[in-house]
Amino acid sequence: MSSFATDLWESIFTPGTTPTLLVATNATFAALQLVLFLLLVGTYSIHFVILSFLCGGLWWAINWFAAELKVAQDKEAREKARSEQRAVVQSSDDSEDTEVETSFIAKGKPTTGSKEVEITEQTGNLKLRTEPSSGTKSSVSTEDEWEKVSENENEKDK
Repeated sequence: MSSFATDLWESIFTPGTTPTLLVATNATFAALQLVLFLLLVGTYSIHFVILSFLCGGLWWAINWFAAELKVAQDKEAREKARSEQRAVVQSSDDSEDTEVETSFIAKGKPTTGSKEVEITEQTGNLKLRTEPSSGTKSSVSTEDEWEKVSENENEKDK
């Protein structure tokens, strides 16, 4: 009995449901149903019948939730085992250190390189940045944008 109490105390701090906690929950609901039945027999009040139905519904819902939680945990454990198995298989496949070079043809000349890099032809008009002359800045720099913003703010203040 002391090991049950110890297990029950420890199961409170364990996430999820434990068998000890489920046994304690079921025993508690059974005792509550017994008390409600004895009160019904002693008083003949319909209130105890209604409370008994509510207690039974809650008892069933808790057991249903615990069962669904166990199914979800089992499914998660299977998924984790499969992913670990895939990782082991993939790591054994990756252990062969081979490099593959792919040949690309750019402008009629074959070149070698990674298949992640492609040489493409220039399409459209591209603006080239010019070197800033002394005292001026390029029109596309961030500093110019900040200067325009500060000039606009100064004009608003005037």
